[in-house]
Amino acid sequence: MKSLSLFVSNAVKYRTLVIMCIPAVVFFFLFSYAPMPGVYVAFTKFNYADGIFGSPFIGLENFRFLFISGQLGLLLKNTVLYNLVFIAVGNVTAMAVAILLNEVRLKWFRKVSQSILFLPYFISDVLVALIVYNLINYDFGFVSNFVRGIGGEMPKIYSLPGAWPFVITLVYIWKTTGYSSVVYFAAIMGIGSEITEAAEIDGANAFQRIRRITLPCLKPTFIILLLFALGGIIRGNFSLFYNLVGNNSMLFNTTDIIETFVYRSMLNNFNFSQSSAVGLFQSVVGFAIVLIVNAVIKKIEPSVFH
Repeated sequence: MKSLSLFVSNAVKYRTLVIMCIPAVVFFFLFSYAPMPGVYVAFTKFNYADGIFGSPFIGLENFRFLFISGQLGLLLKNTVLYNLVFIAVGNVTAMAVAILLNEVRLKWFRKVSQSILFLPYFISDVLVALIVYNLINYDFGFVSNFVRGIGGEMPKIYSLPGAWPFVITLVYIWKTTGYSSVVYFAAIMGIGSEITEAAEIDGANAFQRIRRITLPCLKPTFIILLLFALGGIIRGNFSLFYNLVGNNSMLFNTTDIIETFVYRSMLNNFNFSQSSAVGLFQSVVGFAIVLIVNAVIKKIEPSVFH
């Protein structure tokens, strides 16, 4: 009862913020919580005539789809490793870009740089795949022609599985760094100017201010973004992977993730229930990972949650 009264009093006290949160609450309720009963389809042999709750219940049969395919180990390895690289390299790059932008004193140059860095995020993955193809294609790619023009030999990238982890990572970083850096840049803007001014008066140079002030202040932001990212660590970026690789079977060993495998399987044998089961499996595992990492961080860095 005491906690309820405290909640009501805080809601009244901060009513402006509560009103601002209402659209977000309604959005997540309608598109995240209201559809949750639909997960039942993962346990049925779905058909459109009977609907979700009228279709025959078959238990965990749909979940066998991944396990009996013989590909689960490879798919999990590729999906998790790619996401770990994306999280590590992506956050470090975004943080570095935000710090560098903060050190720029010319406001017009900073705004132009932010806009240029932000632009790739809005480019369709289809167009990105076309750009990559026209850059590294062996026969007529720009890079291939340039290398041959200076007397070198360009490898056939689209026949070289080992090269694609680097290609996909570079493309991902190019696309997302500008967008991700906005969060870190906003966190830097929240650092009190009096702190940096005091450090300057004490004789701290730019590198010392970054190391002793900026980076420690960015730690809570990094941890929160890490928690968000780990929740989807076994969910791959289907659009990026499929458009870059397509149905090139020579690259599957190093580029195939859960989503692309399920998509190709559904092309041959459309099974809505199996795809739902895979999605539920990914959500449950991601939720468990978030809870575990959250508990670990609370033990190591309890100040982040206060």
